[in-house]
Amino acid sequence: MRNLLALFLMVFAATSPSWAVSGQKVFETYCWGCHHQTAMAFGPPFAQIASQRDAATIRAMISDPESVSRTLGYRRNAMPKLPLREEELQAITAYILSYKPQTAESNTPKAVK
Repeated sequence: MRNLLALFLMVFAATSPSWAVSGQKVFETYCWGCHHQTAMAFGPPFAQIASQRDAATIRAMISDPESVSRTLGYRRNAMPKLPLREEELQAITAYILSYKPQTAESNTPKAVK
């Protein structure tokens, strides 16, 4: 049930304009110094993160970057642990995922067998 609720919140967050605004505010408060939406800065751009990671990994990296960095095999971690409330974490995750590159394949409906 918890996973279903989390999935619903992520889908809602990704499609709700208020979540996008909230995500942008979190970005401007905590992330802007190291990340940009589409260009490389100190940290990778959100477009790159969104194309390589799922929502759970993004959330984990924000909440516990040291552990996730080890799990992903990184030799070091420069990402600070951010003290975000649950709604801020949901908003920034949705905001990051909104930069996932759209491909022709992802926009084309798949045939039903």
